[in-house]
Amino acid sequence: MKFILDNTFIPLPVEDDDELFPNGVFKFNISKLIAFIKSNPGEFLAEHLEVQSLARFNSKNLNELTIKTANLSEPIILGEISPGQFNVIDGNHRLEKAYRNNVNQIPAYRVYAKQHVAFLTSVRAYKNYIEYWNSKVDDFYHYEQ
Repeated sequence: MKFILDNTFIPLPVEDDDELFPNGVFKFNISKLIAFIKSNPGEFLAEHLEVQSLARFNSKNLNELTIKTANLSEPIILGEISPGQFNVIDGNHRLEKAYRNNVNQIPAYRVYAKQHVAFLTSVRAYKNYIEYWNSKVDDFYHYEQ
């Protein structure tokens, strides 16, 4: 599914204590995404994923205390980064703790592109994301043929 650029897109305001997920020019407001997930429980169902199937973030960039105190019962969040492909956008400390403790499965929410695009924090990021996503859709369907 391609996106149609919405020239009236207004990014969510960023509060001082909001957690953000930067991915190049794209920056997502994770705090507001988590609040949205929690206020729409029927739209987001946690699934249990094999820990070994998930890509790890470089643990040198993670806070050791946060890893140790991470709550493994709280679902991580996977964002759809291209058609059908998901990356961890929240929960790298939990995932690292699960790896270190040989936990087999971890709860996770899948957030599709059509859902997380609203949590971009700037118009520039939004426009670039639409262009990026649509190119991935073109690549996906070109590859499938």
